[in-house]
Amino acid sequence: MLRRLHHDQPDSFAFTPVNLEWAKKQIAKYPPGRQASAIIPLLWRAQEQEGWLTRPAIEYVADMLGMPYIRALEVATFYFMFQLQPVGSVAHVQVCGTTPCMLCGAEALIEVCRAKIAAEPHRLSDDGRFSWEEVECLGACANAPMVQIGKDFYEDLTPESFAAILDALARGEVPRPGPQNGRFSSEPAGGATTLTQLPRSHDENASVALALARGDTIARITGEGAQAHPPAPATGAPPGAQPAAPPEEAAPAEARRPEALAAPRDGRPDDLKRIRGVGPKLEEMLHGLGIFHYDQIAAWTDAEVAWVDEHLEGFRGRVSRDQWVEQARILAQGGETEFSQRFDEGGGS
Repeated sequence: MLRRLHHDQPDSFAFTPVNLEWAKKQIAKYPPGRQASAIIPLLWRAQEQEGWLTRPAIEYVADMLGMPYIRALEVATFYFMFQLQPVGSVAHVQVCGTTPCMLCGAEALIEVCRAKIAAEPHRLSDDGRFSWEEVECLGACANAPMVQIGKDFYEDLTPESFAAILDALARGEVPRPGPQNGRFSSEPAGGATTLTQLPRSHDENASVALALARGDTIARITGEGAQAHPPAPATGAPPGAQPAAPPEEAAPAEARRPEALAAPRDGRPDDLKRIRGVGPKLEEMLHGLGIFHYDQIAAWTDAEVAWVDEHLEGFRGRVSRDQWVEQARILAQGGETEFSQRFDEGGGS
């Protein structure tokens, strides 16, 4: 596919003060003379700020990094993650068209896009709120057919369920991402046949739970202190679940932070490595967040789990994947888990 810059370009671009500060921190990660290594994250943040990647933005980033414009243009035009034309103000829909999804009905999803958004990819809908494109494999083959909208996957789709998702987005809602046919994640469609007793820390898988806790799958990082196109409460949450608060009423990030301690009680922290999934590095990171004891972890709410997850850089998703909260509840009550027993016997890993 030939990728060209859009014919209609804005006059200029500049990072907001917040995004500029973030960009400087990214550049500082690299040694002198290697600033160009930050090209992809900076271009991505420019796209997040504007919605698509403009020529002034590409040249602005190149100037920040001391790169010739052509080098920055080569990166921007090579990677399909960069949108070189305006996208929908509400959502840009990426339909996976690779073989598993195609065999499972991706063509029907594309027809929904043609009918509800625009007849051709990379075209704005009449109201300018939506756009779409067909992309290569997004890595959710077991849940085909699927689409990516914003930050999340919507899987196990039918034309009807996909159309309902687009309608919900048009109403300002954020539909529940993840499997749309009742599956927890990617277990067999007929139900799990192994690990059937594995405890869960959420009624949804970790990615879906985080999206529901935030009430967000499509908001961009504008750097203006507020989400772009703030979503309405997420829909499709499990029966009895409380809907996510709208952004203007949502608790600030620090309000979601779990109880932290300045130091372990009596100077004796619990051995958090007895929790499956917590190694020396993660234990050190948890201590840095003021987490020293099993009962602290055992008391985490879904929102607090999401906050911790955001602050475990390089290990995101580990809290839910390994059911830390459930393990910690057992250990806090003086019980033992299978893993803690193996750990105490010297066989933990």
